[in-house]
Amino acid sequence: MAQIAVILPDGNQLAFDSGVTLGAVAAAIGPGLARAALAAEVDGRMVDLASTLQADAAVRFLTWRDAEGQSVYRHSTAHIMAQAVQRLFPKAQVTIGPALEDGRFYYDFDVEQPFTPEDLEAIEAEMGRIIAEDQSFERRELSRDEAAELFRGLGEDYKLELLEAIPPDETVSVYRNTNGEGGWVDLCRGPHLPSTGRVGVVKLLTSSGAYWRGDSANRMLQRIYGISFPDRKQLAEWLRLREEAERRDHRRLGRELDLVWFSDVAPASPFFFPRGTIVYNLLVDLVRSFYRRFGYDEVITPQIMSLELFKTSGHYEAYRENMYFVEVDEQAYAVKPMNCPAHAIMFASRHHSYRDLPVRYADFGRLHRYEASGVTAGLTRVRSFAQDDAHIFCAVSQIEDEVFAFIDMLMAIYELFGFADVHIDLSLRPEKAVGSDELWAEAESRLRAALDRRGVAYREAPGEGAFYGPKIDFMVSDALGRRHQLGTCQLDFNMPERFDLHFINAADQHERPVMVHRAALGSIERFMGLLIEHCAGVFPVWLAPEQVRVVPIGERHLDYARGLVADLAQRGHRVTIDDSADRTSAKIAKAEAMRVPYMLVCGDREVEGGTVSVREQGMKDRGALDYEAFVAELAERSAFPPG
Repeated sequence: MAQIAVILPDGNQLAFDSGVTLGAVAAAIGPGLARAALAAEVDGRMVDLASTLQADAAVRFLTWRDAEGQSVYRHSTAHIMAQAVQRLFPKAQVTIGPALEDGRFYYDFDVEQPFTPEDLEAIEAEMGRIIAEDQSFERRELSRDEAAELFRGLGEDYKLELLEAIPPDETVSVYRNTNGEGGWVDLCRGPHLPSTGRVGVVKLLTSSGAYWRGDSANRMLQRIYGISFPDRKQLAEWLRLREEAERRDHRRLGRELDLVWFSDVAPASPFFFPRGTIVYNLLVDLVRSFYRRFGYDEVITPQIMSLELFKTSGHYEAYRENMYFVEVDEQAYAVKPMNCPAHAIMFASRHHSYRDLPVRYADFGRLHRYEASGVTAGLTRVRSFAQDDAHIFCAVSQIEDEVFAFIDMLMAIYELFGFADVHIDLSLRPEKAVGSDELWAEAESRLRAALDRRGVAYREAPGEGAFYGPKIDFMVSDALGRRHQLGTCQLDFNMPERFDLHFINAADQHERPVMVHRAALGSIERFMGLLIEHCAGVFPVWLAPEQVRVVPIGERHLDYARGLVADLAQRGHRVTIDDSADRTSAKIAKAEAMRVPYMLVCGDREVEGGTVSVREQGMKDRGALDYEAFVAELAERSAFPPG
């Protein structure tokens, strides 16, 4: 029998007979890996451990420590849930059941009645029995006719519809989990765990309505969300963090802290109250302060522009379902969803020499994108928003310096907000790409050089770049350990070509610039939502919409308190007074609830001594302080820009 080489991530090579299963390879490496392995990645493709190797291959085993391994684990749990539902509700039809990036999984069902809490308890118990049965997940590849016959016989109309949507050149596969004859079968690409018994503990969370394919014109299905872990300790920790996340939910805090409001008159488009507007504008001002340091020029571009502009840029062809349109003077116009086409024509409107480059256009203009109502969520997915958006037009030789400077700026901004854990992906050329091989190779090498020069760790992702150029994506972890993508830096060879952009190089010849799309915060709205949750509404003093609340104990202390308010306001601080008739304890409780950083309580002692009694957010009374000493502390903590 022919021998093949298995190449491991550390470079070591092992010899096996061709036809060996990945499970057998894991067992040969060691019993620990055999127990831990959930699936494998073979030459970049995820497969089951039952898959065989017929030729030399690079193999990486996926365990619970890998995000891909956890996704396989949760996807398999979704199949177990669907099997349990059909055991208990034989008339239920199954649709789709993916694992989500946040760790949950779901499955959508067509059932006669919505699921009740008691139903979820019963389904969860049935899942426990299926896990105890330790059914194997078995993959089988079928012809389209065979698959259609199978699911037609099962009465699974949705599976037949999904089958029709599979591209002709893609393999059709099904997974059956069984411990003998029969079992439960689903149309699925996989991969899956070796068996149901590999799942530790399961918790079903909620059920709700969801339209088939997210379209309100289709039938309403019932979606069940769940979570699964290898042990109860991890489940308990996840539930604790989930409870904390609900406490920090920016939609709830946005209402309670009087920051933002949503109305049906403008679906998924936020209204910012004065307090929220202060925070929003300070975020924009912060980015502007960095623009001044890093040499950006801010521009203002129209909200509504000719549809022809977006046809030239390619957005109409690729993005029209997410755009808004309007007719003016019998001409077709579009509400801009992106700033880049406007910046491209602005660059084209001027003659440029190599001495002018790089040109850096920054734009906080409002953007409008249609997002389906089923995916909008508070500030994190809206239809009306602004970005800290900028486009750099430069020569290929300038890419490294420009990207290095942007990373420098981005890291300094993240540090201000306490985002210390930054994960970076370098996405490289996809199969379908515009531009020459040489141009892509040079662009990728310059991005790589900028990252190496900055001394940051990053992961290379071959084939995941955009068709128009390679890119770098920046993800941060918040206070709960959740990862969010914020910044991006994308090279674009396509749009300069579409708009015929050029500059005169040192050889007095026309040369095509590279267009760099970049943002540090991304959407200001989305960043604000993430920040509210990250700090649980307790903004740093420089960003707090109300920095100081003066609390007079009685009416005779009002004049002194109002004098403090006037003086602090004169010094540029955001200060209010609670001159209501409430008891002092109630006033303090209200200020605490509004996350005000400082409360200054004024009574007889403070009036007589010219001092202030300071209470800090979340802390006990700090006692009487010299007023000027307090002002100095406040000035230091509220300095803008910070740092």
